[in-house]
Amino acid sequence: MSITAGVVKQGGFSLLEVLIAMLILAFGALGLAGLQMKTLQSSHSAYQRGLANIIAADTVERLWANAAAAAPLNVLQIQAQVQQRWQQTNNNNVTLPGLVTTIVEPAAGDTLYTVQITWDETRFDDENTSFSYSFRLYP
Repeated sequence: MSITAGVVKQGGFSLLEVLIAMLILAFGALGLAGLQMKTLQSSHSAYQRGLANIIAADTVERLWANAAAAAPLNVLQIQAQVQQRWQQTNNNNVTLPGLVTTIVEPAAGDTLYTVQITWDETRFDDENTSFSYSFRLYP
């Protein structure tokens, strides 16, 4: 710092301002990257839940069609059909990783079926995710 004719000159002050601004900008960009990652995770989770809903609806339709069939299949056979159909697509892409489809038959005298779809969602929270769908299948 030097004083010339009553004027104070400060060298390097604008460089310090630029460094502080870059630091704040870096933290902001890091926060935006984290937000983007969380958005992608939530979007993928919503996609998987939507797919689980479609698989459950397909299972319900198979059970309805089976009720009207001349030679109906048992629940385990329908469960195996659904598992085989939705485990992999035609181009060998896995639809839901670790997919398990379970059909719970109603108790005697009841018509309430439950379809449970379970899959691995370990990329995000290290646990399995499940989706249950209950419906009544009237004779």
